[in-house]
Amino acid sequence: MFLPTSHAVESSSYSPPPCRQFTFSEIELATRGFDESLVIGRGGFGRVYRGTITCGLTLLDVAIKRLESTSNQGAVEFWAEVEMLSKLRHSHLVSLIGYCNEGKEMILVYEYMPNGTLEDRLHKRRAPLTWVRRLKICIGAARGLDYLHTRTGIMHGVIHRDVKSSNILLDDNWVAKISDFGLSKIVPTNQPSTYVSTLVKGTFGYLDPDYFQTGRLTRKSDVYAFGVVLFEVFCGKQAVDRSIDEEQWGLATWAQDSIEEGRLEQIVDSNLRGRIFPKCLKEFALLAERCLHGRPKQRPTMTEVVEGLESILVLQEKTDSTWVPTFLFPSNHKIGSTRLKSLDIYLYTVGGEDRIVQRFDFDTIVYATENFSEANKILSCTYESMYKGRLQNGQDITITQYSYASTYEECMNEASMLVKFEHENAIQLLGYCIHRRRMYLLYDFAPYATLDGLIFDAQCNLLNWNTRYKIILGVARVLVYLHNHAPIQIIHRDVEPSNILLDESFDPKLSGFGLATAINKTDGIHVDQICGTYGYMAPEYAIHGFLSAKADVFSFGVLVLEVVTGKRSIDVGGSVKRYVKRNWVEGTLSNIIDPRINVDLILMTKFMEVGLLCVQRNAAVRPTMEEVVDMLVGTASLTLRVSEMRARRSLQRTEAEDSDTGEVEEFISELCPR
Repeated sequence: MFLPTSHAVESSSYSPPPCRQFTFSEIELATRGFDESLVIGRGGFGRVYRGTITCGLTLLDVAIKRLESTSNQGAVEFWAEVEMLSKLRHSHLVSLIGYCNEGKEMILVYEYMPNGTLEDRLHKRRAPLTWVRRLKICIGAARGLDYLHTRTGIMHGVIHRDVKSSNILLDDNWVAKISDFGLSKIVPTNQPSTYVSTLVKGTFGYLDPDYFQTGRLTRKSDVYAFGVVLFEVFCGKQAVDRSIDEEQWGLATWAQDSIEEGRLEQIVDSNLRGRIFPKCLKEFALLAERCLHGRPKQRPTMTEVVEGLESILVLQEKTDSTWVPTFLFPSNHKIGSTRLKSLDIYLYTVGGEDRIVQRFDFDTIVYATENFSEANKILSCTYESMYKGRLQNGQDITITQYSYASTYEECMNEASMLVKFEHENAIQLLGYCIHRRRMYLLYDFAPYATLDGLIFDAQCNLLNWNTRYKIILGVARVLVYLHNHAPIQIIHRDVEPSNILLDESFDPKLSGFGLATAINKTDGIHVDQICGTYGYMAPEYAIHGFLSAKADVFSFGVLVLEVVTGKRSIDVGGSVKRYVKRNWVEGTLSNIIDPRINVDLILMTKFMEVGLLCVQRNAAVRPTMEEVVDMLVGTASLTLRVSEMRARRSLQRTEAEDSDTGEVEEFISELCPR
């Protein structure tokens, strides 16, 4: 059964916020004065910043595109984009939230797309997209173009005129959205062959040769450009690729010539070889070729492209459950045991349609780590061994080692969790290697250090308060994602400094998912096995085996207190929780702030109070991670919560005169082993 091709329901059911006009001061506030650290892209129009705006009572993550004075685009493209996206609303078109036109400033504000552009995903050494995910992205983009061409619901259709992989954005669910309408042209919908005579504009590599030669722009010019995108997705090469022979830098010509020479299977992206059902491979290449036909009238419409892609997806999904990939277990690979062979199968297939988990040979691991050089070793309390390295293609990676059968289950669990989601503040699985009886996991990231390697080193002065705040906020945001927005709800179970990796800009990545648990119940589950790290486990989990998102909140609270004080959770004559609580009650917090940071006491008090709210004994009164983020960014007041916490603290101290059960529970939770 095909996916629906009617777009009326999609369009009418999609309700993005209405377009509004922003003041320049609002834009400055949203981007922290156009902070360079917030730049997420650059294009012909100018820089694109990630920002946060207030929409009623809601905070929205947005992408803010600012026109630069050196840009070859200007007011014409700016107003074309505003006018076009103000009228057109569809689930596969990026939503324009608003704009700013003040003085010489021309700024566009869009919904933020967490997964970036299709171009980045295909060409910038990111974890490779699976074949099924690529198909779904192509279908989404094709639906967006089909809507523009014929289904806008108005008298005219729209020719995009700059279809390319960098103008296909991906939201947090990998839904494709067409963007950048600055070059778009309006044409009548009831005359499919109608063309617009215009100056030739677009991007080399995607330009329709007929349009380039005649200046006649038709819907089929978009179809041609989309055909180039299809070959990008298929081959993993850029539209203009200088790694190809000089005479064939254009991907379109190279792909067509290669197919004509019978080399179809050789031009498939190496990450996909052996993973595509042969009939799907041929049908996809044939459809892409039809889009590139020299005669525009012979090219399919976008409606036909959507239908063709949907039929390929249905066929691939039908065969995925029974078809065996072609290169599992090469003949020269010796598995040390039956169990390792089972693990090999598991890791190779665990990604499903969500992620390609690549299989690396041991020589690649040796090369990347310079034969496991001590200089590349990263100290870690979580992993048996951890190394940073670099693949031959220049990609920086992290490698963790598992040598014992008792750790294989953690390895499998980590892999099964990481293939289900992706977040900028979480480590990303790239692949694995099995050599003799050792297993290795490879991650798409090379850390500069772990948080505990810096924060607890008294001689280290690299972490000023702004950096620490960035780390705290990054970890909080990934926990919000895991608890509320990931495809499955995930409880990390081991949030602590050695599991927070930092790059050279000190951006944090949460790692250590070997103990993570997926749950369907929002209120939590009971577990038989208690796993975690000394000093970070919530009392209800450590003592009673009750696991919920509030257990991660507790661990995060300990982390916040450590970051502010510079003290380990259990190195201050007890626990950091009781250490901070005592000074908070006595009004002596200034005595326990890490002397390496020089920040106003009021601000530090706020952060320590956030930490204390998170480590309250009663899970029910701890904030959620969403509430914690609101507190950290200043959109939620702490006053009421803190006063309630003080009242509970007074009551607990009164009850403690008759019983010290609470202190005993805290003490036990600190001593429960990993």
